Amino acid sequence: MGSKNLHEHHRERLKNRFLREGIDGLEPHNVLELLLFYSIPRRDTNPIAHNLIDRFGSIAGVFDANYDELLKIEGIGEHSAMLLKLVPQISRVYMTELASEGKLMDTVGKIGDYFVSKYLGETVETVYMLMLSSSYAFLGCELLHRGSVNSSQITMRKMIEHALAYNASCVVLAHNHPGGVAVPSSDDVRTTVMLSEALSVIDVRLIEHIIIAGGKFTPMLSGISGKLGQAFKNEAEMKRFYGDLL
Repeated sequence: MGSKNLHEHHRERLKNRFLREGIDGLEPHNVLELLLFYSIPRRDTNPIAHNLIDRFGSIAGVFDANYDELLKIEGIGEHSAMLLKLVPQISRVYMTELASEGKLMDTVGKIGDYFVSKYLGETVETVYMLMLSSSYAFLGCELLHRGSVNSSQITMRKMIEHALAYNASCVVLAHNHPGGVAVPSSDDVRTTVMLSEALSVIDVRLIEHIIIAGGKFTPMLSGISGKLGQAFKNEAEMKRFYGDLL
């Protein structure tokens, strides 16, 4: 039997194994091997998958790897690198749609879980704004900025335009700390105060600012009361809570 037939039979066996057992029944390299079938049709993807795991340490490490770094792996071309970068982004869309469609965002836990899904596969610092009704029903979520959280970069105009476009009564900000921890910095605290004051001009409340890191979230505003919607009344109150960060 030729090597081509052996290769084809191996692919069929792995596909059937996935359909029978699901992804939990596969080793990490088998998962990548199976995925690469669809970008590398005529080559054994098993050694390529092993090389990816060896280089980046895990499936998550492979998906989070820089596009150019993926291209350095023998056997990984532009199509395969694009596929590997596409998968976590599709997963992020899937998870955030499940978390938001037709649901109330009336607890810190629901909002935090939504944003943990939203940042799945996100490797650069990114800022989002979630728009909610007066009863905390989900209205929409918009990208505000990619880059560090800084009030000069997150324009007041953009925030106000989104809030008005969705007719939002309250909003939630979120940003991530890639490679860091979900702990607010002094810039985070100062920016939160400034943006809250800007939104209050149009009678929109900033009810929470969520920080995401390592698949976990920290709410900046609910810590003082433990309840969504009961944020700091002013900068002095926030300063007492955060101390030297302001």
